[in-house]
Amino acid sequence: MKSATRSANSPFDASEEMQLAFPTGGLAKRAFDVTTAVAALLVFSPLFLLILTLVKLTDPGPAFYGHRRVGHNGRYFKCLKFRTMMVNGDEVLRRHLQNNPEAAEEWRTTRKLKNDPRVTAVGSVLRKLSLDELPQLLNILRGEMSVVGPRPVVDDELTLYDNFAVYYLQTRPGLTGLWQISGRNDVSYESRIAFDTHYVQNWSLMTDVSIILKTIPAVCLSRGSY
Repeated sequence: MKSATRSANSPFDASEEMQLAFPTGGLAKRAFDVTTAVAALLVFSPLFLLILTLVKLTDPGPAFYGHRRVGHNGRYFKCLKFRTMMVNGDEVLRRHLQNNPEAAEEWRTTRKLKNDPRVTAVGSVLRKLSLDELPQLLNILRGEMSVVGPRPVVDDELTLYDNFAVYYLQTRPGLTGLWQISGRNDVSYESRIAFDTHYVQNWSLMTDVSIILKTIPAVCLSRGSY
């Protein structure tokens, strides 16, 4: 019987045994997540408000964007970001991929584009500095994400994990992780899966602290961000 808290539409629902387990790190990781997210929101609240204002003033549409991602135990959640794309981004992407075979292949293999026609001018800067992801601090407080973990994926991406998807499903997706500090979009998707699997198999609180500290220079240098 399916748990009432899971999405009936998710093809990645975890087993009953996995549903009974805490996400990777248990209560210690959760306490660390809440403490860190609250502190970060207090420190970055002026920047948060500035970005919100810039997004609203420079492009029509909402300041925030929520995209459905797969979380712990296969539960869906809305992953929050500052909006960095045009409101009609889906149609812009469809036309771009139809007219550009090389871009279509890049999208098929990485699910990203180095030169994405949907991204606004302000959005490009936010992405370069990873500031578009600040609203995910709210996802952390709601228990949908962790400070450190695999980046949240959509259904199509999780199928690429194949047998390693079980490791992704054992933990909450993270705001940062091994992939982000190891080159991000400059590394292959196979490497990303290997990083995620290694993280879950070898988790420790000190690993989370180490990844957070290494995230700071990675963001400042914009390594692999686009």
